[in-house]
Amino acid sequence: MFIKECDNAHSAAILAILNEVIATSTALYDYQPRTMEMMAAWFDAKRRGNYPVIGVFDDDSTLMGFASFGPFRGFPAYKYTVENSLYVAGQFRGRGLGRLLLEQTLERARAQGYHVVIAVIDSKNSVSIALHERCGFERTGLLPQVGFKFGKWLDVALYQRVLETPTDPVDG
Repeated sequence: MFIKECDNAHSAAILAILNEVIATSTALYDYQPRTMEMMAAWFDAKRRGNYPVIGVFDDDSTLMGFASFGPFRGFPAYKYTVENSLYVAGQFRGRGLGRLLLEQTLERARAQGYHVVIAVIDSKNSVSIALHERCGFERTGLLPQVGFKFGKWLDVALYQRVLETPTDPVDG
């Protein structure tokens, strides 16, 4: 298996992973499958914001999972904070790929001078919570009943990992 940056050429594989997650879980609070047009816009936003999309591939170049980060909130004072996302295709879960992707995401965030990585996780997603905790994330909050999917109210758990970067943060 190997890690590499993803681009538009990987849109269909990423789309398949996302749409499986949307249809079968509360790991993503979306109702409708995403489209290729949405993926093009997503990759464009990642490129403009200098936010990496990291993929883990098997020896046959099949995308097994991917991770990224993006802005946490749209206010200037949050410029050192990003929110991560990470998804592994169903048939590849339980192989340690999530940890590999999350570690790569943290390495990229550190290299780009971010200070905090936020994870917004469905509170019942024990696998994702355990993964983030193993990678040094701490639970910082709970937002009860902020989502509604599959006929039930969903709580969101907030986790964060503080990085030692940047060395010289500035206002403005």
